[in-house]
Amino acid sequence: MKEDYAKWMLEDPRVNFAISKQAGGNVGISHLGIQAEDEAELTEVYDRLTRAEQPIVEAKATTCCYARSHKKWIADPQGVPWETFFTYGEAEVYGEGSLAKLREANERATCGCEPPFAELAPEPAAEDACCSPSCCA
Repeated sequence: MKEDYAKWMLEDPRVNFAISKQAGGNVGISHLGIQAEDEAELTEVYDRLTRAEQPIVEAKATTCCYARSHKKWIADPQGVPWETFFTYGEAEVYGEGSLAKLREANERATCGCEPPFAELAPEPAAEDACCSPSCCA
């Protein structure tokens, strides 16, 4: 728990819920997550995501939500973002904007202007930019 962030886990199924009051954030559910216990389990979840045939944003060795993780983002059919991740350490800052990259990828796919996958790789952002909204340029 931090001043602007709280996270808790359900054990069965293993789903991560987080609440954040980052600047510019929307009210309501920001995103949901599936936390893997190790990299092998993360690989299994990644394989399942690929079969969904939806835009996926990968963020390796990223800092987000006060943690260091490997993760991939995908949106469910209702547009709710889901992250699948393996956390391997804590961080002092909230992190970077990989969720914003997923929103951008989904908007581009919807309007038929999706870029090659390599262009979807997350870029470092300001400390308070993790999970902030973005729009299709």
